[in-house]
Amino acid sequence: MSSFNKWLFGGLGWAVGGPIGGIIGFALGAMTEDNVKLKGTARNTMPGDFGSALLILCGALMKADNRLMKSELDYVKDFFIRQFGVAYARERMLLFREILKQNISVSEVCLQVKHNLDYSSRLELIHLMFGVANADDEIHSSELSFIEHVSGLLGIRIPDFVSIKAMFVKDKKAAYKILEIETSATNDEVKKAYRRMAVKYHPDKVHHLGPDFRKDAEEKFKKINEAYEAVKKERGIN
Repeated sequence: MSSFNKWLFGGLGWAVGGPIGGIIGFALGAMTEDNVKLKGTARNTMPGDFGSALLILCGALMKADNRLMKSELDYVKDFFIRQFGVAYARERMLLFREILKQNISVSEVCLQVKHNLDYSSRLELIHLMFGVANADDEIHSSELSFIEHVSGLLGIRIPDFVSIKAMFVKDKKAAYKILEIETSATNDEVKKAYRRMAVKYHPDKVHHLGPDFRKDAEEKFKKINEAYEAVKKERGIN
């Protein structure tokens, strides 16, 4: 079994079953004729579970606008290189290309994810999907609608979706939207909002996903800090 398969199956718990397990199994079957027995039925979230959900939802996202952009594929590849290294990224992209060939039941996949992934991890998925959609520096309307649809299926609260969206779709109120407050908020409310968001999006919230996915969590946390600094500068808050 390849090093990638060891990583994937070594971490898979709940994702082995249901639609996610079926999609991953079919994709691997197209890649190799090796007989691989999936072991482990632990309900705790493991890196393999999150990675499988990420690959499948990003695959569905990339087909949402009926066009497959090289920039999007490159983004996914670069993400895996940053997180895991070149060798692992090469194998994951082989799996990802097989996933792209399948018809994916998004509602069934999201139901499985919602049932098994904690809320902070689901927020991380939405952030990563926005990153893929924005790989070509433009989020197509169909991509935005798709992510919003997935967000609803995953049980993401509307203010949280608006906050993550504002990290990628910028406007004059983006910093306030990221902090989940109105422009009319008092300075004290701004400070309280920042403390609340810093706790919600702290990288430690997804530490159980392993160090592999920590970099993206840190990037999201950085955007919270940048939004707060922008509002402070605008208002002259020390």
